Amino acid sequence: MNQPEIIGLTGSIGMGKSTVAAMFDAAGVPVFDADAQVRALQGPGGELLPAIEAEIPGSTGPGGLDREMVGKIVFSDPDALARLEAIVHPVVAKKRQIFLLENAGAPLVLFDIPLLFEKGGHESVDHIIVVSAPADIQRKRVLQRPGMTPEKFDHILGLQVPDAEKRAKADHIIETGCSLDETQRQVQNLIKALRDPKK
Repeated sequence: MNQPEIIGLTGSIGMGKSTVAAMFDAAGVPVFDADAQVRALQGPGGELLPAIEAEIPGSTGPGGLDREMVGKIVFSDPDALARLEAIVHPVVAKKRQIFLLENAGAPLVLFDIPLLFEKGGHESVDHIIVVSAPADIQRKRVLQRPGMTPEKFDHILGLQVPDAEKRAKADHIIETGCSLDETQRQVQNLIKALRDPKK
């Protein structure tokens, strides 16, 4: 059986990655959304809650993970973040394997992974797409998010590979500092090119 070509989709915070992933999904490309998986695993009744509660007592309840509380802890404690990732990442990797088996007949699949470069995931994909927009547009988008502050934004940026570096490592770049229609056109053209590379 042919293996699907694996696209790794990434981009820094506020670049429009989720919007682009949704466009791939709407065009019939199966999408594995790493963040959505993590939310489900940490949500009400999520399978990771007992392990996280054992590591960070008081961090979970009937509503799932207290993201605000845990966010504050890992914001200032890199060791706590590493311990949390050691719980989360292996389970997400397993879910990704299941997704690949379920979509083995598709010509293309897309992994939506925010920290593709930071966590070394770029080595296990066939094509790297970076979603990018000018820094001023990115900043404006992110600071409109509820609870976001300039300090928090700068901290998140500090944890991510800089946009210029991501662009340099990309096989393809989707620009989102333009209209949605223009972004959509870029996505459709890219899907066409990846589905039939001979043309």
